[in-house]
Amino acid sequence: MWSYLLKRVLAVIPVLLVVTIIVFLMLRLTPGDPAANIAGDAATTQDIEKLRIELGLNEPLPVQFAIYVKNLAKGDFGESFYYKRPVISMVADSVEPTLSLALFTIFFACLIAVPLGTLAAFKQGSWLDRIVMAFSVIGFSVPVFVIGYILIYVLSVKLGWFPVQGYQHIGDGILGWAYRLILPSMTLSVIFIALIARMTRTSVLEVLNEDYIRTARAKGLSQSRILIKHALRNAAVPIVTIIGIAIAILISGVVVTESVFVIPGLGLLTLDAIQGRDYPTVQALIFLFSVVYVLINLIIDVIYTLLDPRIRY
Repeated sequence: MWSYLLKRVLAVIPVLLVVTIIVFLMLRLTPGDPAANIAGDAATTQDIEKLRIELGLNEPLPVQFAIYVKNLAKGDFGESFYYKRPVISMVADSVEPTLSLALFTIFFACLIAVPLGTLAAFKQGSWLDRIVMAFSVIGFSVPVFVIGYILIYVLSVKLGWFPVQGYQHIGDGILGWAYRLILPSMTLSVIFIALIARMTRTSVLEVLNEDYIRTARAKGLSQSRILIKHALRNAAVPIVTIIGIAIAILISGVVVTESVFVIPGLGLLTLDAIQGRDYPTVQALIFLFSVVYVLINLIIDVIYTLLDPRIRY
């Protein structure tokens, strides 16, 4: 196990290096000049060129990349072109809202989707199964921002149950923090409920056709024990896989939801950085998202061995 973990950790280095190179080149080869964006429409050519020198954009690409990698190796992600603040401090300020929204959403999604998918598989062909399958199709089809605006109109504007927008830090009160996360979490969880419920249904359905399930029924075990202890446990590997992928997608893909609900997280920061062509901020965020993906995949691999003793590396 430990040798496997060491190999996986070492394999992270070339992956992150390739991601860094691709992002670095894509940002600089895309049309547009950060110096011109920062200087504004009234700036002269001399002002823009002076700003380019200050930002280091006049250097050749290999030199810029070497400086970036050298600073990255020291844990220095640079300074934001637009906000003139260290990127690491900006990321640190935005981590809590995104992490809170992601964990709140995945908890809400798993709490609903796993039991729903299990019951749908157990009652295959019933009205519950048809509802779950129909919801899965709708959840994948309707864009997140449409769901968000519908929930805002119904639950906030008409009924007044939740605030329309905004975020409260957990340090300012856990109840207010949770209350303001309910509506964006409901919006974001729709697609993940559909995804996890469908995967759970498929996995449990395959397990229910196995011989040991028929043996358990023949022994007179209760249906709840068969579902939880035998069926769900043996179907857990693909379910955990999809939940892990969902967490990674959530952390790096909450741009639309954070924009709709004006949550000052990594998604909103990414959107602002891309629009302002803030190279250091975009590079740091994508690097962070890549690390999150790798770590979550590593954690999932370790969980496999706990769920299924037959899996060994």
